[in-house]
Amino acid sequence: MSTPPRPVRRLDPILVDRIAAGEVVERPASAVKELVENAIDAGARSIEVTIEGGGRRLIRVVDDGAGMDADDLALAVERHATSKLPGGDLTRIETLGFRGEALPSIGAVARLTLTSRTAKAETGVTLTVDAGIKGEVRPAPSARGTRIEVSDLFAATPARLKFLKSDRAETAAIGDILRRLAVAQPEIRLVLRSESGTPLIFPAETETGSSATLRRLTGIFGTDFGSNSLALDMAREGFALAGNIGLPSFHRGAASQIHFTVNGRPVRDRLLLGAVRGAYADTMSSDRHPVLALAILCDPSLVDVNVHPAKTEVRFRDPGLVRSLIVSAIHETLRQAGLRGSTTGAARTLDALRPTGLAVHSGISTYPIPSLNRPGSVPSIAAPYPYRQAVPRSPVLAGLAEAPQARFAHDFAPPAADLRPGVEPADEQVHPLGAARAQLHETYIVAQTADGLVLVDQHAAHERLVYERLKRERARGGIARQGLLIPDVVEMAPGEAERLVAAAPDLDRLGLTLEPFGSGAVLVREVPAALAGASIRTLVTDILDALSQSGLEDESPDGTDAGAGPLGRRLDAILSRMSCHGSIRAGRRLHPEEMNALLREMEATPLAGTCNHGRPTFVELKLHDIERLFGRR
Repeated sequence: MSTPPRPVRRLDPILVDRIAAGEVVERPASAVKELVENAIDAGARSIEVTIEGGGRRLIRVVDDGAGMDADDLALAVERHATSKLPGGDLTRIETLGFRGEALPSIGAVARLTLTSRTAKAETGVTLTVDAGIKGEVRPAPSARGTRIEVSDLFAATPARLKFLKSDRAETAAIGDILRRLAVAQPEIRLVLRSESGTPLIFPAETETGSSATLRRLTGIFGTDFGSNSLALDMAREGFALAGNIGLPSFHRGAASQIHFTVNGRPVRDRLLLGAVRGAYADTMSSDRHPVLALAILCDPSLVDVNVHPAKTEVRFRDPGLVRSLIVSAIHETLRQAGLRGSTTGAARTLDALRPTGLAVHSGISTYPIPSLNRPGSVPSIAAPYPYRQAVPRSPVLAGLAEAPQARFAHDFAPPAADLRPGVEPADEQVHPLGAARAQLHETYIVAQTADGLVLVDQHAAHERLVYERLKRERARGGIARQGLLIPDVVEMAPGEAERLVAAAPDLDRLGLTLEPFGSGAVLVREVPAALAGASIRTLVTDILDALSQSGLEDESPDGTDAGAGPLGRRLDAILSRMSCHGSIRAGRRLHPEEMNALLREMEATPLAGTCNHGRPTFVELKLHDIERLFGRR
């Protein structure tokens, strides 16, 4: 039996507000975001948020903003009533809020109490909205500003409560909202109090400029961010980009520490995230993410913020220009930074070197060291090194004698400079990576600097050098190539051979010349000169993998691309694979001259602090840290 048609009717206003609340107030964190943004728009310089039950039982937001009089308070809880669009022009939105939906939507699904006072008023006013039912405006004592309390959130829509997470998870989501707003507004004091204990406090930065911004960011990202970040500032065609970006070796396992603001508004936009991913593509592993905070400033008419109910996404008039600006600015900032590695690598190294399990008293090991000849005596400090075999080892040190010993290239590399503290070397002898002193296990170079030492992964470092060399040659118009005396035939599946042949024109630009050789093989005639001697079969196999991966990469969300472009990204991905084959391999013994030459080239090469896959190429240990390991400090 069919259902008879029903007449169209106008929905009840309270039901309309509850439907709207489903878009605007998804969870307690959404309500906090709307209320704090209202406070910011009101000119507040101090905002305190208190929650109970993860925001379910209570959300209290207190600010010292402009406040509202009785007339404004009565209108503020009406749907689509706002003070933020005086001219009604949606193309020039200069405030965080503008829809006029937050307060009526929250009041439709909870008990909402507003108390406010303007600077000129002698007393405040208060108003309550309970499950969509509006009360009367009454006088009430109040400090200057506004106090909003939301209790029993979603009590009017119990089904929504079933979809909320635990109190801990909801509290964490609210904390994340406050952090993002703190990044965008360093001049505002923000506080979050909950039952979890220690409040989250972001003091207001009284100064302006990059130093104040960095202080706020270190309070959010941690103190390590200050020494592992770079200031960025660039402008192009009406857009200004400024902030701080983390070094490629300072990264996280999730993209939660990537912060963007557009005209002071925190946003999470696919275009911006894609630009960051592209900018760090050849300096960071694909499963790692940078730490950064960047602010985009532009004329409001160049960006549309009215594209999402939560106002977390934006649409730029020229998305390609914005993406190009972000990619270029990050690239240029990283390249100008010179040779810098993350300080956290040194910290992890020191932690690994610290002895554990040794009985220690007053900084001196209590393990006895018996004499080699008679009991009870201590051998001379000048005792020959071979005598170490007669010294008993603790269980912690057992097995070291059986481990492969450090092998030195010609014992010790001759010093390239006198790097002792207090000695002033000639200008040409001052090198950030110091002078090579030894090679460990034919893989790691030990270099002495003026104030410590450096450990270098020779393969990772040389891989970056070869990659940058190949990119430079490609940019200049052609990669140097070397013809094979006997062309090499590489067999593979027919489909793979077809893919390679289809890419042959692009590969030829990279110095790799090949042609079809039957249905399931290719004939390689030339290879890049930097890869001479590499395994042709392995090289071709890796290039096939690069072609497969680059073909699956996402383009920019709007179909445009800036910077290198899709072809440029694909060619760089292939060059990255190629560079691995032309690099010094782990296990190869180097002469002192080769080690020092590698160090000098690293100092002259941009982005040499990480390899193409994001691994660090070196770790630096300062002398004072080493002295602490041995109890000298």
